[in-house]
Amino acid sequence: MATSAVDGAVQTLRTVRLEWRARREEGRDTASFPSRSQLAGVVELLAGALYPRRLGRFRGSDREEDAFVAAKLIAALAALERETAVEFGYWQGEAAGSFDADQATNVVRLFATTLGEVRRLIDSDVEAAFLGDPAARSVDEILVCYPGAIASLHYRIAHQLDRLGVPIVARIISELANERTGIDIHPGATIGDSFFIDHGTGVVIGETAIIGNRVRLYQHVTLGARPLGAAQHSVLGRHARHPIVGDDVVLYAGATILGRVRIGDRATIGGNVWLLTDVAPDAVVAQPEARLLAAAAGIAPDDRL
Repeated sequence: MATSAVDGAVQTLRTVRLEWRARREEGRDTASFPSRSQLAGVVELLAGALYPRRLGRFRGSDREEDAFVAAKLIAALAALERETAVEFGYWQGEAAGSFDADQATNVVRLFATTLGEVRRLIDSDVEAAFLGDPAARSVDEILVCYPGAIASLHYRIAHQLDRLGVPIVARIISELANERTGIDIHPGATIGDSFFIDHGTGVVIGETAIIGNRVRLYQHVTLGARPLGAAQHSVLGRHARHPIVGDDVVLYAGATILGRVRIGDRATIGGNVWLLTDVAPDAVVAQPEARLLAAAAGIAPDDRL
């Protein structure tokens, strides 16, 4: 390729780059940004510590299992601490004061204390899938193979990190699950136990969504927000803007629920429903059933489209 073409592209890219920086300069250290590959490794190590035999492939005796878990945790938490420190460097330019030297250490220490609860919640999600899907042959199959369980594991880890003040690390972990499963759960969402996503591709759950216990979702369900004004897009302008879903609710494929809508306990939302208003407990919301137009027109079954 001619040198002149490369030189021209370099100059054009420089111009566009400087224009972007002039518009969006926020005093952040863009060299400090958590690594996706490092965090993927952290999740793999944590998964092995949470489920040493099924996800960690541990094959030793019961007496050796704790040592295996400890080794996984030491490696995972050390890497997580490095990436957490990197994120604090990214935010330092706009922080009111300097972060404490041991800030990343404290965050990771607190995160470690949540791992028992993380495991308990993932177990409840796996059990809900086993009870809810007659095609499931074992809980092990669900944990290893089901997209909903994979997304749940990532979300349960990411949610704790988001609560502890490392939103970029948390968001990267949630996006790793999105890449694998097509399920997009913001780590800021609040989700109760026994959460079952069946099939799952195309599910979207927004940042301020609140989901109760024993809720079941099918593919392409959206718990989203309605359009915001420009001022509301700032970090400081964030507000509760996603749905609240009660306990024991079922949301069928393609349901779209937007805004701070409240879905009452035990309600059922049918497929392809577009919903912008509250739903009472025990209600059923559904689209009209499709009509068989070919039969109404007198067309023979073989000629139907």
